[in-house]
Amino acid sequence: MKKFVNKIRLYISLILAKVAIFFLRLFGTGGTSLPGKLALMLYPDILKELADKYRIILVTGTNGKTTTSRIIEQILIDNNISYTSNRSGANLISGLATTLIADVKINTMPKSRTALLEVDEAAFRLASRYMKPNVLVVTNFFRDQLDRYGELYSTLNAVKEGISNIPETTLILNADDSLCASLGINVPNPVIYYGMEAAAISEETRSGLNNDASFCLFCMAKYEYEFRTYGHLGHFKCPECGYSRPEALIQVGRILSMSESFSRAVFSTPTGAFAAMINLPGLYNIYNALAGVAFAETSGFPHEKTIHSLSCFESGFGRMESINLGDKNIQVILIKNPAGFNQVLNFLLTVENPSAICFIINDKIADGTDISWLWDADLEVLNKIQHNVHRFFVSGTRAEDMAVRLKYAGIYSDNITIENDSKAMLDSAIDLLKPGETLFILPTYTALLDIRKVLKKRFKLKNFWQ
Repeated sequence: MKKFVNKIRLYISLILAKVAIFFLRLFGTGGTSLPGKLALMLYPDILKELADKYRIILVTGTNGKTTTSRIIEQILIDNNISYTSNRSGANLISGLATTLIADVKINTMPKSRTALLEVDEAAFRLASRYMKPNVLVVTNFFRDQLDRYGELYSTLNAVKEGISNIPETTLILNADDSLCASLGINVPNPVIYYGMEAAAISEETRSGLNNDASFCLFCMAKYEYEFRTYGHLGHFKCPECGYSRPEALIQVGRILSMSESFSRAVFSTPTGAFAAMINLPGLYNIYNALAGVAFAETSGFPHEKTIHSLSCFESGFGRMESINLGDKNIQVILIKNPAGFNQVLNFLLTVENPSAICFIINDKIADGTDISWLWDADLEVLNKIQHNVHRFFVSGTRAEDMAVRLKYAGIYSDNITIENDSKAMLDSAIDLLKPGETLFILPTYTALLDIRKVLKKRFKLKNFWQ
């Protein structure tokens, strides 16, 4: 009798959630989390019930989850594998549930047999109780939203606890991150590491200070590095206990070129080396591509298809998303923590044509209410290009704080404009641009959702969940 009642509850929660998805998307609000939240209230085991029907691929970590997921998505497409995915970035438990609910039929059978799911690192511990992924990709760990995640090692330990729930899952880990690499120690899981070879990257390309993980996890001695790429990523070694970067099976052997539009690199794998173009710029996106190559290699996919996937994958909304205005361009790049922000700033240094830059800083719960991280980012590097920037716009709930940060970074006050009307900001910035120039919009998460609505309406973009 209990089994019958649970079956009825499952179907009722599924139907109501599907109706909620339909109407929420009909009215343009997305319906990416609320339907799942409703279903979980009615039937708490719905995520486990549905997840058991899929081959699950999970992607988690601080930075690069969405872009890595989009690369893997293209790899699946090029290898003719049908899948469902939380493209909207709704990566909490409710978002995962909504994704699977939207894909299954009323009889709970999936339309796709593979689910590619980006998972918030703070939600991963709980997610691992509901689903048993075939593959887990972990990108990196950086200090991020201290008021929400707590200190860095709390996040690491939460992910480690989640991994203990899935002993059969293949782990794909960043060997260059001392925190991420530690997840593969003394676990029963198959472990695949990826990273950069020492000769891959020139001295001038390396950047940033190691402020997040300077000391050994096991004995607290200060790490020594053969070389670093950025932040705390690189070939690390503890001089006291000997903990060091593990051998990476999949590596970038050489970075051939990096431009403001794309990168080219040589990838080394157990089945051979190949060169590929990555259709997004930035060193951090080469790491995201590496994670994708590691997934493809683990899955046994041919190099030719992986090369194609890297050259044509679609960036997630707000992750280097480009909007073509004819002879001008808008590029939207999410910022959320010092390490990621520094990489975006380094990318801006490579832009040759004049531009306008808008920072939209919110301090809502999803952004992190503590915005002190703005002072940890190396905004001083903008001094190198401020002669090439028509104007710096600041907007959002903490626009004034951002304006002060820019001023202390050495940006001239008369070149900083506070404008909290998004439409007015867009009009002013676009008017400043000449043919071939770009407006760079750098928002925090909730600011991204807000400005994306404005951009979608004005330029007829796809919905963020599509």
